[in-house]
Amino acid sequence: MPAPRATNRPELSAFLRAMRARVHPEDVGLPEMSRRRTPGLRRQEVAQLAAVSIDWYIRLEQGRVGVPGTAVLDAVAQALKLSEAERHHLHLIARGEAPPSRHVPAPASESLQMLLHSMPTTPAWILDFRFDVLAHNAAAVAVLGTGIAVGANTAEPLFLNPGARDFQLDWTRIAREHVGNLRANLARHPDDPRLKALISDLRRSSTDFAAWWDDQTVQERTNGTKRVLHPIAGVMTVRYDVLAVQDGSDQRLSVITPADSAAENALRSLIFQERGLRAVN
Repeated sequence: MPAPRATNRPELSAFLRAMRARVHPEDVGLPEMSRRRTPGLRRQEVAQLAAVSIDWYIRLEQGRVGVPGTAVLDAVAQALKLSEAERHHLHLIARGEAPPSRHVPAPASESLQMLLHSMPTTPAWILDFRFDVLAHNAAAVAVLGTGIAVGANTAEPLFLNPGARDFQLDWTRIAREHVGNLRANLARHPDDPRLKALISDLRRSSTDFAAWWDDQTVQERTNGTKRVLHPIAGVMTVRYDVLAVQDGSDQRLSVITPADSAAENALRSLIFQERGLRAVN
């Protein structure tokens, strides 16, 4: 990949001045303190909103900062309330290359949620690339408990809740899979603040996570077999499959199925009890 080229100074200067001029202080939550001789935001206000120094921003407008980084350009784009097309243009004239694609979190689609609920005896849930739960069915709650709630993160309790090691009898393997998956996800979404914060917290709070992260574990978690110790059903051997949703959302559908007849009977008992149903043989 060729290195980014030097800034297109005249075009960058004209573009940034024009973008500043169209944004009013009240548009970005700043007070209108006095009458302004020129419309729009002042340079120091853009710098404040983008969390950069006023000197750096002035040099950016003048094309004197070399090749700026993608993250700081995105901060400027957000401060100036640029559209996606304008953000793309800013990166091109400031760096000579298109910006990395921006992930827009999306809820699980209605059709995917209908699919979840059409499988009443199969525990299933949908995760995003941060391991945040977007949707689940009742069977998942019957097996995994209330920790599978929408909005909860499944990676955090795996490493930070001591009870996870009692439930996941193959904890080391499953936990390492999660580390490898998070590293792969970070490579696809390097600027996602929620993902970076999650990884930072886990590295700080879990010595196991930190050690496996530092050994460069990379793994796409797709399928396997594991043993769990359920507080009611006892030990079950189950299969898990993680299916990618092919719509650009980077979401995953996770499904648990029994690996043997004992697990099948235990799962059916748990799920039918949770839903208040009666099995018909």
